[in-house]
Amino acid sequence: MKIERIELLHVAIPLVQSFRTSFGTMTTKDTFLLRVVTDTAEGWSEFAADPEPLYCSEFVAAAELVLADHLVPRVTPEVTAAEVAHRTEAIKGHKLAKAALETAILDAELRSYGMPIGTFLGATAERVPSGISVGIKNSIVQLLDDVEEHLADGYVRIKLKIEPGWDVEPVRAVRERFGDIPLQVDANTAYTLADADQLRKLDEFDLLLIEQPLDEDDLRGHALLAQRVRTPICLDESITSARDAATAIALDACRVINIKPARVGGYLEARRIHDVAVAHGIPVWCGGMLETGIGRGPNLVLAALPGFVLPGDTSASRRWFAEDITEPFELEDGSIAVPTGPGIGVEPIPETLQRFTTATKVLYTKD
Repeated sequence: MKIERIELLHVAIPLVQSFRTSFGTMTTKDTFLLRVVTDTAEGWSEFAADPEPLYCSEFVAAAELVLADHLVPRVTPEVTAAEVAHRTEAIKGHKLAKAALETAILDAELRSYGMPIGTFLGATAERVPSGISVGIKNSIVQLLDDVEEHLADGYVRIKLKIEPGWDVEPVRAVRERFGDIPLQVDANTAYTLADADQLRKLDEFDLLLIEQPLDEDDLRGHALLAQRVRTPICLDESITSARDAATAIALDACRVINIKPARVGGYLEARRIHDVAVAHGIPVWCGGMLETGIGRGPNLVLAALPGFVLPGDTSASRRWFAEDITEPFELEDGSIAVPTGPGIGVEPIPETLQRFTTATKVLYTKD
């Protein structure tokens, strides 16, 4: 596939409400999209990280630099999506930037064949159940009000962000108020193994899982913690490849895996992680990074693979945005329809994209 042009478009879209986790508070989705134009089609993708390196080491400005100077030159002027990982493997790290590049190229390639990414990946579901992530609040009362609203909207699973000082009591309050709803928590690496006794207090609430309680590089710590708590440990930030997944499973460091395609370098590696997990009887689910429709669409497709047996953080567009840059994804009866169009199945609305674009940069042109 011959690449004719690659553009980077910075976008800034206000969130309908701020979102606080153990590593920071977001009020705007401030990131960039990639547009890859080939001789047969064009493709789109979204960079999933934030302007600051808080969730992970990658951030917007660094990703722009590594794409322009190191990644794009390795895939132009001609490449296939399957070759992107090999062509860029000499560049250490930068999985989210590589994911954006691979996804845009994959989108263009699949569109040239008229093939949906669901067909390519092996998706089997037409709709996927939708959970929702609830950030850290200023009070228990505010938390309960938000959870009540989300349940009324039809979300089938609630995830609570936690951190030291905001864990047992918020979970207790939600359990007492709403009863036996599917409930899980996410620590985003906020704890250490020394907090095992505190985390063990969560066992009484019959949670689906505790997500990423310890540092991403502490697989041994997670394995030890898993021996001290009954609640299943789910790994997120620790899993950046199929090899990581196999290692974590072998060490008994987790009983569930959250697969975020951006975090692992793209949808091809995400599919490999899915396959490793299925082979070992480990359930997986699809996490979210507050994506616009450009990132949300293919995530929904991934969540339609057979091993995704737990509801993901694939919420409706209006959960985050009053107006998205694509046609919105809607929640109906607790689930969202999987895109079926060619490529990633979604594309930006030109007029809307123009209003939210703050800058554009050409990373490659054949002229």
